[in-house]
Amino acid sequence: MAIRILGIDPGSRRTGLGVISVERGSLKHVQHLVVETFDENFPARLKDIFDGVTQVITDFKPHEVAVETVFLSKNPQSALKLGQARGAAICACVNALLPVSEYAPRHIKNAVVGSGGADKSQVQYMVGILLNIKSQMKADAADALAVAVAHAHQREAAGRLGLPAKLFR
Repeated sequence: MAIRILGIDPGSRRTGLGVISVERGSLKHVQHLVVETFDENFPARLKDIFDGVTQVITDFKPHEVAVETVFLSKNPQSALKLGQARGAAICACVNALLPVSEYAPRHIKNAVVGSGGADKSQVQYMVGILLNIKSQMKADAADALAVAVAHAHQREAAGRLGLPAKLFR
């Protein structure tokens, strides 16, 4: 049976969402998009994120969700807003009773590119190769697909060892 994974790259202005399907180790691209928030009212932006994630869950029915963790920022205000955007996305997933896994940016880059220090263009390129996407993707959407791919790799490694995937994060 194929498992659908929703990957989320949270942001307070742009939240990347990517859905992949995994069956017997084979990855397939299902959908990717970016929820862009334009409202200057921050709570309204959080609602846009929640609604966007909820819509993707309704439309594509993922079985699991993987979310990028917050990276350390020099600007505390930016870090707080990113954390709140992340929370809105996670709440939409938990509200739909989906299991949520979290991955550090370095882990995601390592799983997709082979280097935890890879830049955005390298991630975009490798996501395109791994999922056979020929068209240009927005960086946020590519990052979301990378989160989903990292989770798929984690599940596969755990499955080979007969262990729950949560032990490997």
